[in-house]
Amino acid sequence: MGRIFDPVFMIQSVPEILTALPITLLLAFVSAIIGLVLALVIALIRYFNVKVLTEISKVYVSFIRGTPALVQIMLVYFGIPLILKALNEYWGTNFNVNGVPRLVFAIIALSLNAAAFMSETIRSSLLAVDVGQLEAAYSVNMSVFQALRRIVVPQAFSIAIPPLANTLVSIIKETSLVFTISIIDLMARAKIVGSRGYRFFEIYVVVSVIYWVICTIISRLLSKAEKGARKHERSITA
Repeated sequence: MGRIFDPVFMIQSVPEILTALPITLLLAFVSAIIGLVLALVIALIRYFNVKVLTEISKVYVSFIRGTPALVQIMLVYFGIPLILKALNEYWGTNFNVNGVPRLVFAIIALSLNAAAFMSETIRSSLLAVDVGQLEAAYSVNMSVFQALRRIVVPQAFSIAIPPLANTLVSIIKETSLVFTISIIDLMARAKIVGSRGYRFFEIYVVVSVIYWVICTIISRLLSKAEKGARKHERSITA
């Protein structure tokens, strides 16, 4: 009778599973950066209530928040090639749709997902900054861009850091879904290793600990960043 639980197999599998860690981190951080830029644009559109674009952004945010991340990944993975093929036919071009790496589809899907959640965080943080400070900036002849860059956005980001950190942690966990489009991330590598010895429980214990450690480290780093942002905020408002 074999062992019910094999800790030796579990420990031996760690190095091989960790070979996929760079892919997981690449997906998470690139998606977070792109998502943050998109989120800031969306938040500013809604903050200044730009006509038409505000309504479009509301529908986009509502759709992303109301659909599972896995469905969004599939929509991007199957939808973008169809759009590219249609553009090829319309423009008479010969772009190699099948040559687009799967990683690109995953980053697009995760970025769009992150942007929706981050935009709501940033928008509420912008609204939390006293309007009087914006008016004071105008009174000393600052432009809208200068007031945002020097007064409003730094304060808003210091408010937004804790929820943005939670979103980043969520992105890291959502990268575990990209194995469905054949990207070898941590989860996919774990499945491959586990299938060799049929020790799936041990493998999932390992991969869960790896995700937990990554998320804990990032949470602590962002906590330090939050403290630094608070100091910067106090220097602005002093």
